[in-house]
Amino acid sequence: MAHRVQETDRRLERAVLELLDRRGPTATICPSDAARAVYDGDDDGWRALMEPARRAARRLVVAGEVEITQSGHPVDPATARGPVRIRRAR
Repeated sequence: MAHRVQETDRRLERAVLELLDRRGPTATICPSDAARAVYDGDDDGWRALMEPARRAARRLVVAGEVEITQSGHPVDPATARGPVRIRRAR
């Protein structure tokens, strides 16, 4: 099972970066966009991937790839509460 979790984590990281690449350099995405992109199904099972998608974004923040924002401003992913957006690091 740990292998499957790691595989999903990597797929979520790739989804975040690919979604941002398809949009303009200042565009943002919601973690749910990555969760939906990775989920294989037509129902709302993608919701179970929301926290893993947020964790993937936090790992990408540490790697210097993205920023997590609220109200258009970068926030500390460890303390952010509520809805967040993800954008390429500036």
